[in-house]
Amino acid sequence: MSSPNDSLPSPAIPLEVLRVLASQPAPITDDERAALARLIRNAQSDTGQSARCANFLLAWWNASNCGGFDLTDAWAVDDEISRDMVAVFALVARHRHYPSAYVDREVFVNLVYQWRPHLKA
Repeated sequence: MSSPNDSLPSPAIPLEVLRVLASQPAPITDDERAALARLIRNAQSDTGQSARCANFLLAWWNASNCGGFDLTDAWAVDDEISRDMVAVFALVARHRHYPSAYVDREVFVNLVYQWRPHLKA
């Protein structure tokens, strides 16, 4: 007994290619892009919350040189900022790219100059 699917043609795309395509993360969403932009804007200011945003972003940029991020610092920022951090963390985990994949490198260089002036050299 044959099923209705028996008469369907074979896919034109090789199975190996389909597997690779299926394993690719979804593109960055508008919400993730907006969360990243807000964190950057916050980090470019000079408040305690700005310092925490900068620490979070610079840990992604280069944790070994710029320092890591203390997760308890998420307790010291507004709820909106912590939600943005969660969204960007999910983006980082899903895409496995450094921030220069999404933002001009100079933005992060300027954050280093602002928050890690001892690293200028």
